[in-house]
Parts: sequence; structure tokens; C-alpha cells
Amino acid sequence: MCGIAIVVSGVRFELSSFLPDYKPPPPLHSQPVHYPKVTVEDIKAVLERRGPDNLGTRKVYPQKNDDPVAELYFVGATLQLTGITPVFQPLVDTCSNVLVYNGEIFGGLHISKDSNDSETLMHSLGKCCPCNCHGHIIECQCIEDGQISVIELLSTIKGPWALIYWQDSSKTLWFGRDAFGRRSLLVHWPTWDDPRFLLSSVSPPLPVKDNSGEGQMKDLGFWEELSCGIYSVKLNETNLTGCLVGEVRKHDWADPVLNELINWERTYVERKAHEIYPHSVTVKKGHHILNPCNTNGISTKSSCTAEDGKLCAEVPASLVNGNNVHLPVSLPAHNVLVALREAVVRRAIINPIYQATVCKTIQDTPVPVAILFSGGLDSMILAALLDQCLDLCYEVDLLNVSFDEQHAPDRISARAGVKELQRISPSRRWNLVEVDADLSNLTSETKHVMSLISPSKTYMDLNIGIALWLAAGGDGWVDLGISDNCHRVKYKSDAKILLVGSGADEQCAGYSRHRTKYRLGGWLGLHEEMKLDMQRIWKRNLGRDDRCISDNGKEARFPFLDEDVIKTLLKVPLWDVADLDQPVGRGDKKILREVAQLLGLKESAFLPKRAIQFGSRIARESNRKNFGSNRAANQASAGSVVIQIPTNLSDTEAILATSQ
Repeated sequence: MCGIAIVVSGVRFELSSFLPDYKPPPPLHSQPVHYPKVTVEDIKAVLERRGPDNLGTRKVYPQKNDDPVAELYFVGATLQLTGITPVFQPLVDTCSNVLVYNGEIFGGLHISKDSNDSETLMHSLGKCCPCNCHGHIIECQCIEDGQISVIELLSTIKGPWALIYWQDSSKTLWFGRDAFGRRSLLVHWPTWDDPRFLLSSVSPPLPVKDNSGEGQMKDLGFWEELSCGIYSVKLNETNLTGCLVGEVRKHDWADPVLNELINWERTYVERKAHEIYPHSVTVKKGHHILNPCNTNGISTKSSCTAEDGKLCAEVPASLVNGNNVHLPVSLPAHNVLVALREAVVRRAIINPIYQATVCKTIQDTPVPVAILFSGGLDSMILAALLDQCLDLCYEVDLLNVSFDEQHAPDRISARAGVKELQRISPSRRWNLVEVDADLSNLTSETKHVMSLISPSKTYMDLNIGIALWLAAGGDGWVDLGISDNCHRVKYKSDAKILLVGSGADEQCAGYSRHRTKYRLGGWLGLHEEMKLDMQRIWKRNLGRDDRCISDNGKEARFPFLDEDVIKTLLKVPLWDVADLDQPVGRGDKKILREVAQLLGLKESAFLPKRAIQFGSRIARESNRKNFGSNRAANQASAGSVVIQIPTNLSDTEAILATSQ
């Protein structure tokens, strides 16, 4: 998919029950003429940058007494990765329902091999209950007819999504994003300055100057990340002035399993000596494991026996020799490996159209899937799993960005990682795409990325955004490996699917602050910090990252944030997930280090965590440029410094304002 938006005019939104501190604009009939800061054309221009297969619009005019009194302006851009026939958004059915959808459906709804997610969803939404009970089953009169509510349907979807749906029969606008916020959806609630209601996957650049002449970025708050969930606005003809009124309601998820994942409660947090934990069993070297493999080399269900009892798990064929496991491994690590591999399989399915057109001759070198690659633990696991899931006729692009050429830590580990991948899978063509960047030469690019990360606005957000944006662009160099001499040639990755390791650190205690919380608050303190990370990842990371990656015409997919992976990790006792009494590179993300060993990854299984802004060294260069030195940046707490652009300076010249 690619991006969606809607601009609603002529409707007075009631938000008092939803946003207690909300100050509504004056009545529509008494509002002065406004010059919109964001237009539909602005949104379309940003979506066009992504290189969609098509981009379309649709206007809906809700009426009162047969006269149009409001306008719903839908925008939908499609990057088609599923289905065999072209899909054009917005989708409109025979009942005048309208859908714009940005997402993938990996479970919950049956999607046939040749079908498109959006079309299947549109068909299912068209069968949903049209009554006004908003999903409250006790009130719903449609249950006897076998209908379900929009809420129930959307709650079943597994995978990343954001949508806007007009249900014409009930005059209700539905919108929302998945429970973890893996797809961007920004909102502008009506204000005195701009009384329209807007939703958008993208944040077009706003004018720098305002009318006050005070020289401040007054419009930084125009957009905000829409919190995860399902919302509805039913348009009622109740206003005495003749305009439509819509009350915004946020609904609870209808799936109890999904609610458990959102609450993020772990069964075993603190280890107690007198309790027995059935999942904490070690399968040691020499234990008998049967491991039949299919023709693609992907392991299938296996059975194992040990003195601890019968265990069921999957083990990669590379670890089995004469039915003996080469390394000590735990059952939780097996279970996580299984869930992760299935998550990668779901995210690496190739569009039948793509398969039919690019694999015609031996000379073709198709690259449908790329990986955001640092050579660290998370990206190495994704690469090794992708290798098991993808036919060997496909090459894999490994996208790596550096602001210090060959000296950045991520560049060094990436080159070492490729050698390890070549060792475990010599038949695969691995393309390490080295993107070399110089921050001092990225003036216009920095301004552009600032609009992409909005409403995020700190230097840390900007550093991460630039690194992600450049890496996802995949415009770099590859080493042909001729003789012993390095011979690099220009290369640009055309892969449309980009696997990203987001969510691994939050779920497996990969951040340094996790050690601090464990030291101060023990297991409970660690659990609460990890829970907080997972419940705010939509706001701090995912919307920003999705916008930066999608701007290059790529679709970011996050296997570590697959619903089944999250569920599996929550079943693992916390002390099996991480052991923070051990040194860095050992106890942090312990469970993933065991998964790496199961995959045959030796060196990378013990690499310490490095955030992209440090591993690529953009943080160092940014500190020097904007603060004078790393020391000055540390003293200023650079991570919390907000970027502001004054109107009396050039558009790209930034000043600092602490967010204290």
C-alpha cells in the first residue's frame, strides 16, 4: 500500500467526551474565511513522491433535505503488492460505501492467493451491520441476520493497517489504525485557525511564517499522531444552524486476545524458587530430535525426546546432524524462532504479478525484499530467516547507511555480517548496499525529512529519520568482490518490501535504560519499563519510521511486531527473555541471542545493541554541526532538544530550544 487521507469540511465535530480539554472552534456560520495551511494538493504531492501505481480521489457530499451541506474528500494512493489485477483507490462499492486503506492483512480475514487485501476488506465491510449501536452487541438488532459490526471485523485483522471508511447507509465515518500503530495516520482536529477535520498518512510541509510576525513555528502542532484504535463519527442533522454535527467516539477492540497483547501482561515476571516453570526447559546437546525438511529447506514440525519430557519445537536443518542438536538451546527459543520465521514468511510473499514478470531468464536478478541492515543481532536474524523463506532465485539487498564511510560501527558490523550470511547460505546472492552520507551536504534533504518526521520534532527524531530515509532509499554502492581488491559499483535497490527490526529491543530488554530499571526496581521494574515501551512505540517510533521509509516507495514490515511473535514472547518467563545480571551482549535480548545460535549465527549472536543514530554516526556529526561538539550536546541533553525554525533566518537554518 502507499498512503491515505481525508479532508472533511462543513461538519461540526463534537469532541468534548473524547478530548476533555478540547476547545471547539466557533459555529461554522460565524467563522471567518481561512486560508488552509494544508490542501488536498499538498497531500497528493507528498504521496506522489512515493511512486504509487495509482493515486485517486473521491468526494462525498452528505446532504440535508437533499442539499449538500458538507464535503468528505478522500485521497488514496496504491503501491500494489498483492493481487493479480490492478486496484484503484478510493474503492467504492455498489452501496456507495467508500474505502481508502493502507496496510497488509496477514491473518484474521481470508485473502486468497490472487486477491488484493483492500478489495477483500471492502467486500467484508460492505456486509457489516449498518445500525447505530456502534458494535454494542446487546443493542444490535442485526445479530440475528448473521452480521457483525465494523469494530468486530477490524479487530480480527492481523497485520499493519490504517484506514478511512465511509458507511453510507448509516452516514458514519470510520477510521483508525492497528493496535500497535505500525502504519502512520496523522490527525488534525478542528481548531479556530483551521476548522476542517483531516486525516493523513503523510505530513506535508507547513508554511514557515505565520501571521503574527513573532517569528515562531506556531504550526508545529497542526498534526498529531492518531492514537491506536477504531473511531467513528456519525453525522447527525441536529444543529440548529443547519450544519451536520458529528460526535467522535473511540471504541474498544472486540477481540479479547488482541486486548491481552495491548495490555502486555506477562505470565511469569519474577522467578520464585518454589514454583515450576514448564517453559524453562533446556534441550541439551545429544538429545534426540527428528527434523524432516521440505523441498525449500524450511524445517517442519518436529518431535523431540529428553529426560525432561517430550518437547515440541522446530529446529533449522542447519543445526541437525545425525538427529543431534549442535548447541544447547531452550524450548522458549525454539518457540520464538518458529513464530519469527512464520512472521517473515507472511511478510515475504511475492506478488504473483512480480513473479511472472521478473523471473523469466537466468540473466534476471530480481530483488523483491530488502532488509534495513546494520549487521547487528536483529537484522542478522531477519536475514537468516528470510533466506529460509525466499527462493534462491531472488537476491537480497542489505541496506546500510554510514556517515563515516567505512569507519562507522554499523558499516564494520554489516561487512562482517555479510560474511557470516555467506557462510550459512553460500548459494544466496547478498547485496550489501553501502549508502555513504555527509550531513553537511544534506541541507534540502534535512528540510524534507523534517516534514516527514512531523509531529516528532527533536534532534534525535531528525537523526533517526535522516538515517532511515537514506537507508530505505537504497542508493549506494555494492562491492563486487573481484579478487582481493574492493571494487565498488553504483547500485540502487528496487525492492518494494523492507524488513525492519523495530520492536525487538522493546520486547527483549535491549536498551540501556532497561538495565537501569532492573538495577533499581528488579524484575517488576524491568517489566513495567518494557510494557511502557510497547504501549508508546506507536507514538515515539512507528509513525515516524513508516513515513520516512514509505517516502522512498518502500513498504516497511516489522516481523518482531507480528501479533503471534508478541504473544509468544509474552508467554516466555522474563528471565528467559533477558538476564541483565550478565554483561552487555550476553544477557540483554538473551532469547534472541539463542534464536541467532539456532540459526547458525555465531559472531552476531553476541553483538551489543547500537541504535541507528549512533551506529551510523549521524548523531556524532549532528552534535558537531548543531552543538559544536559531542560534549556540548551531552551537556544540553541533545536527545530532548526541539528543532525550531525562526522566520528571520533561512528555511534550513535551525535554532535550539530545550524541551524542559
